[in-house]
Amino acid sequence: IMAGAAEDARALFRAGVCAALEAWPALQIAVENGFGGVHSQEKAKWLGRAVEDYLTRNADLELDEVEDFPGELLTNEFDTIVEDGSLPQVSQQLQTMFHHFQRGDGAALREMASHITQRKRKVTATALKTARETDEDEDDVDSVEDMEVTAPNDGAATDGVCSQPEPSDPDAQTIKEEDIVEDGWTIVWRKK
Repeated sequence: IMAGAAEDARALFRAGVCAALEAWPALQIAVENGFGGVHSQEKAKWLGRAVEDYLTRNADLELDEVEDFPGELLTNEFDTIVEDGSLPQVSQQLQTMFHHFQRGDGAALREMASHITQRKRKVTATALKTARETDEDEDDVDSVEDMEVTAPNDGAATDGVCSQPEPSDPDAQTIKEEDIVEDGWTIVWRKK
């Protein structure tokens, strides 16, 4: 591969990794809800670079090895355990993109990233469990919360995961008092 083509393939691979992670419901929910603390957005950006570096430094990974890495990072950095079945799918996308990158197949990388980006707008995230330590529990046992998101995803949760600007919505949502229900949850309505 010529130097220019290799750089193009690397940039397309990076864009593909970013697209796959930005479309991953588990990561979107973790970032949107600040499961990684005040630096959740920065951690998400770092996660994209870490996954890209991991794949390029370990060329002959099996799918379960590809799957373990982002799963561990999500657990360690966002206190989030992925149980929605999305991790194998994301890992397969990452591994396929890496194989295209190894072959220098920029067209396939571009097509995959485009397909993922188009599809992420239709994704619905469900059944994500998060492990969060509680201060009230004197035994220091992790509590598990069930969280279900049923609104279609518009990609706004992780805008900036890989520093790609998204258009801002001038009609930002406003929360009305009647939208706050018991236990402090807020109903968020999508504008039509």
